[in-house]
Amino acid sequence: MVHNHPSGDPKPSRGDVDTTRLVRNALEAVGIALHDHVVVGRKGHASFKAMGLI
Repeated sequence: MVHNHPSGDPKPSRGDVDTTRLVRNALEAVGIALHDHVVVGRKGHASFKAMGLI
């Protein structure tokens, strides 16, 4: 998954983390792995996998 933060700060919000967990659980239920979720902003990017959130 990938999405952007128009604010420019790529740090995942609590809503980003919660939504990612919901999506991951739904995908796992049908046999699909979520490999990463990347947030892009003007100040860089953040990888959920690299941050230990997935």
